[in-house]
Amino acid sequence: MKRKVYILALSLLTIVFASCNDWLTKEPMSSVTPEQYFTSESAILTFVDGRYTDILPGHGGWSSTTGWDYGMFQTDATTDNQISASSPGDKYLGLWLTPQTGGDYGFGNIYKCNWFFSQVLDKYKAGEISGVKANIDHYIGEMYFLRAYAYFSKLRNVGDYPIVTEPLQDSREVLIAASKRAPRDSVARFILSDLDKAIELMSGASMPNTRISADAARLLKSRVALFEGSWLKNFQGTAFVPGTAEWPGMQKEYSRNYTFPHGDIQAEANWFFQQAMDAADEVASSAQLTENTGLVQQAETDAPNPYMDMFASEDLLSNPEVILWCPYGSNMVGHSVVYYAQRGNGGTGVTRGLVDSYLMKDGLPIYASPLYKGDETFANVRQDRDTRLSCFLKEPGQHNYVYPTTEANSAIEIEPYPLPKGVVETYATGYSLRKGNSVYQKQCKQAGSTTGCITMRSAEALLNYIEACYEKNGSLDSKAENYWKQLRRRAGVSEDFNATIAATNMAKEAENDWGAYTAGQLVDATRYNIRRERRNEFIAEGQRWMDLIRWRSLDQMVSTPYHVEGIHIWSAGMKYIYDSLAVENSAFSLKYGTEQANVSSPSDSEWFRPYRMTTKQQGYDGLSWHMAYYLSPINIKEFLLTSADGSSKETSPLYQNPYWPMEADMQPER
Repeated sequence: MKRKVYILALSLLTIVFASCNDWLTKEPMSSVTPEQYFTSESAILTFVDGRYTDILPGHGGWSSTTGWDYGMFQTDATTDNQISASSPGDKYLGLWLTPQTGGDYGFGNIYKCNWFFSQVLDKYKAGEISGVKANIDHYIGEMYFLRAYAYFSKLRNVGDYPIVTEPLQDSREVLIAASKRAPRDSVARFILSDLDKAIELMSGASMPNTRISADAARLLKSRVALFEGSWLKNFQGTAFVPGTAEWPGMQKEYSRNYTFPHGDIQAEANWFFQQAMDAADEVASSAQLTENTGLVQQAETDAPNPYMDMFASEDLLSNPEVILWCPYGSNMVGHSVVYYAQRGNGGTGVTRGLVDSYLMKDGLPIYASPLYKGDETFANVRQDRDTRLSCFLKEPGQHNYVYPTTEANSAIEIEPYPLPKGVVETYATGYSLRKGNSVYQKQCKQAGSTTGCITMRSAEALLNYIEACYEKNGSLDSKAENYWKQLRRRAGVSEDFNATIAATNMAKEAENDWGAYTAGQLVDATRYNIRRERRNEFIAEGQRWMDLIRWRSLDQMVSTPYHVEGIHIWSAGMKYIYDSLAVENSAFSLKYGTEQANVSSPSDSEWFRPYRMTTKQQGYDGLSWHMAYYLSPINIKEFLLTSADGSSKETSPLYQNPYWPMEADMQPER
């Protein structure tokens, strides 16, 4: 029976797509005509399942057809939460340039959704599709969700974007006209309307949580509305929102006179915040958070921790917190999340900033609590902390698995002491996470793990409501307060968030948390602690970058480069540990100041700075920022394709995103 619900692991579609171009005109090729094909529930189901693979995130792909590595857990590795051992990334080095082709602008997934609607909706309205109506409704609702998800990716990355709802005629005039970019808040409204349709259609059928549901649509609606409300509020008055003098849309007559539906930009932002609150509350009001014992299972006789196991379970069908997840059956190629969770997190490392952001169990920041023992040992860092840190931050000597197998694999039973140029594996910062790690040794196979990937869980609804409420009203209502207390209770932290707010020193928090800023200025302590809660709950779940850009939390790095830090390597306690280890194994000798360095110099900082071991490293001078990088550039080919004569870029209806040049391989203006 479980096999039957693993519908996301279906084999590839019988319909095979031709390569989609950016014009949205190529029709998918099939052994049967579309008119014949989309006449049954099963045909619709097969097509929709294929879009899961295309659009939804997972451990290297929704269906794990690649068996790739740390998947969506790595998407936080270009933020202040986690970093890559190899490089901080082009956007922090001033190396992100305008592309000639490629980038984030293309319509491929949106086209597939639109083609589906063009072939199905008329038949659906005419009653020409055989099968159970509630199921057919549901699958069509899923496609509205998937189109909304694809459009949300464009909203986050590109901003203003054409709203196209059907495949277009193969006519240059039609295609050029359809390329006009809609203002970003209109795009967000279009996404919300698709999600409203999805909610209505999916409310009648009972499906397993391996399928998109009405609650998944409500949660995505709250996410999109919160994102857009935050963006409009935090970027108002800049080139990044419609209607300002600097907005690039002002170059084009078709958008020059744009006004917000609710009048001014703050009213528009508040409308989105209210939408976020309403949608989030529909999920949060009945949410059941998974139990957290606060303990890391270290022996077969120890009780499991359901909260930790939620991120490393093969079967999440009965978990009420999980709204949507991707199963990996044994008949498929697996992923490598568990493998890398035991091996330095696949070359990524948790930052000192993230570790220091977690509260003590008394609800106070580390600098304000008598419980804090410092960070000279890994044990001290974890002691008396928010259990989301003490459970998921690894400590040398802990067991990585407790249920052994006779099958040979490359599991690492005991967590070693880390070195950046590793003795066992590379540890980018010295800190590493066990989130996603399984207590079963059998799961530690490269491209062979079959634990599920959570795509959506109801804890986000609580966080979305809290933040939207505060951003709209400047205060928290009783629901927001209750939701915040629920999250802190589950984390093993004092529920008195007001005590946390009162004890918060924003100057200290700003040292290692980009979320302490909006537009280069420190935010108030309440807003910051709401952001802190989100940061701590979603570590390694792919949310941090999305949050940082909507908060406009990187302006300060335009003028002041940021140096990422890791473990307190030059503290007396940590130095003693490594000197002792070096007696038995010279690889643990701490070396700096040469090309063979494995740590940064103590003259830089007592804390390890992973990009300052040698002067040849990218990021040696710190991570900096360009304002243009809040949005991706549109590649130059798009302007040529949509120009009047195929060569005059200025005749295209498109406009470039703020501060990006109209020439390929060039840096932004600012």
